[in-house]
Amino acid sequence: MTEKKSTRALNKQSRHQAILEALATQLELHPGQRITTAQLAESLEVSEAALYRHFPSKARMFEGLIEFSEDTVFGLIRRILDEDDNAVSRCEKIMALILGFSAKNPGISSVLVGTALTGETERLRQRVSQFFDRLETQFRQILRERELTLTQAGGRPVNETANLLLSIVEGRLQQFVRSGFRQSPLQGWEQQWQLINPILRTYA
Repeated sequence: MTEKKSTRALNKQSRHQAILEALATQLELHPGQRITTAQLAESLEVSEAALYRHFPSKARMFEGLIEFSEDTVFGLIRRILDEDDNAVSRCEKIMALILGFSAKNPGISSVLVGTALTGETERLRQRVSQFFDRLETQFRQILRERELTLTQAGGRPVNETANLLLSIVEGRLQQFVRSGFRQSPLQGWEQQWQLINPILRTYA
């Protein structure tokens, strides 16, 4: 009995995953277009009713993609923080992480920048906003903690610097989506980091 329950749970999880992957794929294949449940069901060769057996609404499907982004990105950020105690290096790795995640997940990128959420519930936009707020808070915390260890502590524009780093990341994602996923968010990143690095020199 337990084995049967485990199998059913696994199958349900697999179907959830398949639906989310299909939604992300449709968003990638049709940039700028609104994806309907009928279109999604057709891509999976199932009925719309079958979709709603796993998700009560399309909004919940989008939330699933946002949750995947949160779990993946912030899980990897925790690993960076555990393995690297240099503030500047931490910021660089986190920015590269976000850009790399975006490059690998074009459809999800359109959700994170909001273009895929046109006509959807405001709750989804708030959820995405929380994702970026959390990212900015992480930058701020890294810089603040470093500042407190420096001999000449205080006076550095921590909040403004954290916001600038976030703005750069968001801007790269916006360009990626706006280009129809042709301009990778990682394009020219190494050279651009050399321009950004001096801004963080006072935290070195």
